[in-house]
Amino acid sequence: MAKSHPAFFHHRLFARPIFWTHHSKTSMALLATIVVLSIVYLPLGRLASLLSPLQALELTRFPGYLAQPRQISVDPNASKYRAIGEDLARRFQAPSELTTQVVAKAFDVGQALKLDPLLILAVIAVESRFNPVAESGMGAKGLMQVIPRFHPEKFEPLGGERVAFEPSANITVGATILKEYLRRTGDLGDALQLYVGATTEENENGYSGKVMAERERLQGVLRQFSRGNMQQQAQAKPQFSAI
Repeated sequence: MAKSHPAFFHHRLFARPIFWTHHSKTSMALLATIVVLSIVYLPLGRLASLLSPLQALELTRFPGYLAQPRQISVDPNASKYRAIGEDLARRFQAPSELTTQVVAKAFDVGQALKLDPLLILAVIAVESRFNPVAESGMGAKGLMQVIPRFHPEKFEPLGGERVAFEPSANITVGATILKEYLRRTGDLGDALQLYVGATTEENENGYSGKVMAERERLQGVLRQFSRGNMQQQAQAKPQFSAI
C-alpha cells in the first residue's frame, strides 16, 4: 500500500508530456500560423494593445525599467517664504538660503502653536539679527537667544542642550516659550518682557517696541508680496475679447 501512491504519482506525472511530445510539431506549426495571420490582418493599433500587457509583464523581470521618477512635493508657500527671506537677508546681511529656511520654519512652528510667524521672525531679528551661532554673556544661544539651562525639558526631546544652536530646534523652543508667556500673561508686551527678562518698564518698552516695529515691517513685506502675486495671477489669466 505504501508503494501504490508513488506509482500512481509517477504515472500521472509523465503520461501527459509523452502525449504532448507526440503532437508537438503539429501544435507548434499551428500556433506559428495563427501568430503570423494575426500580425498580417490585425490593425497596428489593435496589435499594440494586445502586446502591451506582454511587454509590461516582461518588464517586471527588470525592476529598473519600472522605476518611476520621484515626485518632489513643492510647498505652495515657497515663493512667499523666499520673498520674506530675501528681504531679511538684505536687511541683516545674512545668507538668503538661511533666512528663507528660517522663515519656513517660523511659519511651520507658528501654525503648530497658533502663534504669529511674523512675531517669531521679529523676535529673531531683534535677538540675534539672524545669526544662528549668536551667544550672549548670560548663556543665551542661537537665533532666539534661548538659555538652555532654564528650559532643559524643552530641549530634551529635540536632542538636549547640544542642539541649542540648530535653527530648527532653537526656533521650536523659543517660540514655545513665547507662546507660554502669552498664555500666562494674556498680553504681548508682558510676554515679551518675560521673554527678554527685562526688569524695568523702560527696558520692556524698548525691547517690545523694537519687536513690534519689526513685525509691522514684515507685515508690509508680506502685503507687498501678496499684491504682486495677485497681479501675476491676473496677468496669467487668458483675456477674451468681446465679439
